[in-house]
Order: sequence, then C-alpha cells, then structure tokens
Amino acid sequence: MSTFRLAHLSDPHLTPPDSAMRGGGLSKRVLSRFAWRRKRHRHDPAVLETIAADVRAARPDHVAVTGDLTNFATPEEFAAAARWLERLGDPSAVTVSPGNHDALVSRGAPARFAPWSRWLGDRPDAEFPHIRVRGPVAVINACSAVPTAPHLATGELGSAQLQRLSEALEETGAKGLFRVLLVHHPIAPGLVSKRKSLTDAQALRELLARRGAELVLHGHAHEALLNRVNGPSAAIPTLGVPSASTPPGHHDPAARWNLIEIARGADGFQLRVQARGVRDGPVVAPLGAFTLAA
Repeated sequence: MSTFRLAHLSDPHLTPPDSAMRGGGLSKRVLSRFAWRRKRHRHDPAVLETIAADVRAARPDHVAVTGDLTNFATPEEFAAAARWLERLGDPSAVTVSPGNHDALVSRGAPARFAPWSRWLGDRPDAEFPHIRVRGPVAVINACSAVPTAPHLATGELGSAQLQRLSEALEETGAKGLFRVLLVHHPIAPGLVSKRKSLTDAQALRELLARRGAELVLHGHAHEALLNRVNGPSAAIPTLGVPSASTPPGHHDPAARWNLIEIARGADGFQLRVQARGVRDGPVVAPLGAFTLAA
C-alpha cells in the first residue's frame, strides 16, 4: 500500500511590509488597514515560522495553502508572500488557493494573482480550477476569491468556473484518482455568517453531489472543522484548519496544520489525519489523529 502525504495549512495572514500600510483615500483597503492595526496581535510571524518549519520537517509529498496569505492584496504583499512560499517548498509541490483577503480590492492588486502563478497550478495560463496530478492524487485548485464591498468577506466561484470544475471532477474521477478540492471558503452550510459565506455554495454542493470528490480542504473560518457534504454514493468530508499564525491565548483557536495520509489499498482509499499545532509555547506538538472513510 503506497501512501501520499498531503499537508494543509491556511490563513497565514503574513505581516504586511511597511509600504503596504501606506496610502490614503476612502477604500476597503484603508478600512482594512485600520482593522489590521487593531487585530494584528492575532497573527504572530514567529508562530507562523514555527508552523512552516514543522511542515517542512515532515517532508510531505504536497502542501496545500487555502488562502489569505495577504491582508490588503497589495503588490508588496504578493511579492513578500511569494518569498515566503519559496521557503515553504518547491512550487511544483505547493498549491495555493487564494482567499478573500488576497482579492480584497481589484484596483492596484496583481491581475489573476500573477506573482503566485507557479503555486496555482502546472499551467499558469489556465483558468481556475487548476488540476495537479501527483501520484494517485488530483489536487483540484478552485478560486473563491473575489473583490467585495466594505464589511463583506464573501466568496464566489461563478458559473464558468463551476462548469470547468464539473469537467475536472468528471475527468479525474474517471481515472480513479483521489480528488482533493481546494477552496478558501467553507462549503458546508452554517459554518460562517452570511457576510463571510460562499455565495454559490449551494450550486457547488449540488455539483459535488453529482460528480463527487474524495476530500474538500478549506480555510477562512479560522477554526478546526470537520463536516460532510453529499456525494454521488457517499458523503464527502470537508476539513478546515485555523490560521497558521495565531498564537495561543486568543479568541481564535491557536495555529495548527493537518498532515493527511492518503493510502490506496485493495478496497480503495483510506485516510488518516494528524493534527499538529502550538499549545502553550512556540513548540509544535501533536494534537490528535483520526481516520476518515473515503
């Protein structure tokens, strides 16, 4: 039995460069800067580096980062995040699904997340969803990140991307691959407020009920979450993780990441999830493990 080891972390909210904090006018980006100054203690770069170092030490076959690397979607932040991704792993072994903060506003933001093209998929010119086949696994990278009005953090896939996703799920499913769907926003109902939700989550759930997938990974809620949505023949597990940079002792859960072991046996795939995170100090420790039916 061969095992594919997939690391999942999310919402690192990298500390923005000083240049990203400048700029006037009345815009969502300016309002978000005020919010960052008030909440920046919730994201500690030292904690994030400890988590990233633990991920690297585990030597997974692939790493999934489900969004919100930036806070204001400025070019300076995208460049800094690209440097952080370079340290996390080779672009062919790291996939980024952008989050709502990475598309905070359209004006002044890099078009189509261009600085991260090497981490989005194997074909930088392709539209979302990107498909990366690695061994027995198809990492299907969808993008729910869209600019929104102030005080909203909603996401949307859109009808065109949903159609391409339908085709991608059908194609990879026909090949017998273990399909892992990456999307920043949770897709199970009731996990976040309406102003933070995926607006076409119902359409995505209906698509998954027809086409199927073996696993959905998301972020956004800053919580450790395990839920299920309907598939063609069995429920599909959805997994979320807290922010990878939150220190212990805050309102949000402390930073953690999941190591997901995907094994193909005679009777199909088997899943084992190991949670690792910070507790009282800067050391990452095991937080528990569980198995999932695939």
